[in-house]
Amino acid sequence: MDSAVTRLSLIIEYDGTGYHGFQVQNGVRTIQGDIEQALFLVTGERIRITGAGRTDAGVHAKKQVVSLSTASRMAPETLGRALNFYLGREIAVKSVRVAQPDFNARRDAISREYSYRILNSPVRSPLLQNHAHHLALTLDAGLMNEACKDLEGVHDFASFTGPTEKRTVRNVHKAMVSREGDLVTFTIAANSFLPRQVRNTMGSLIKVGTGRMAVNDFAELLEAKAPGLAGPAVPAQGLYLVNVKYPDNKLDKGRVDENV
Repeated sequence: MDSAVTRLSLIIEYDGTGYHGFQVQNGVRTIQGDIEQALFLVTGERIRITGAGRTDAGVHAKKQVVSLSTASRMAPETLGRALNFYLGREIAVKSVRVAQPDFNARRDAISREYSYRILNSPVRSPLLQNHAHHLALTLDAGLMNEACKDLEGVHDFASFTGPTEKRTVRNVHKAMVSREGDLVTFTIAANSFLPRQVRNTMGSLIKVGTGRMAVNDFAELLEAKAPGLAGPAVPAQGLYLVNVKYPDNKLDKGRVDENV
């Protein structure tokens, strides 16, 4: 890479409610599109960014990681403040780092973690309508958590996605369901995810939690390896990308500039 070009990593938080997902698309508003427009306004460069996860329409992120290259000599913390000035209230740059010259936010990620939130209450919440899926039927979080144990480890997750040409084996590092009051949260971390894997998994876990599916039947979904068997997919608004992990020698070449 040209020595005059600096490789950067950005930590981004966003509310995906009004967006057609992360990846840039013609004619619609996307997270990537807004960030790239802000970069142009700040640097005068047409910069193409790479995100760690291509979140779908309506999906949120607490920690989306983005990589980019720029010829700008602006200090990382100054660049972050400038981007936040031009970005709308739905997106915030939380930190800017100087990364290794070959850093790629998508390719170099060793794990990604998502969470899915359900408001499990007889009455909906207007304040949470874009940030949690409302379900009035009582969920047994204990049974759901028991079913999650079968997800952990290296498995073929074909049943939890649609027809695809991609290899469907994934390594799930963590899967659990917890409850705090009326809020039920499913957390899952893996090396990578298949399209709609998390939302289809949550759809089947809801069946377990409402007594429509036994824990053993959930395990059989995994063993079946039949595309489209799990689900149905839950709505997007409860889903969050919450963390992405990298090898220490890739992400950061300099100091971390938090809370820009």
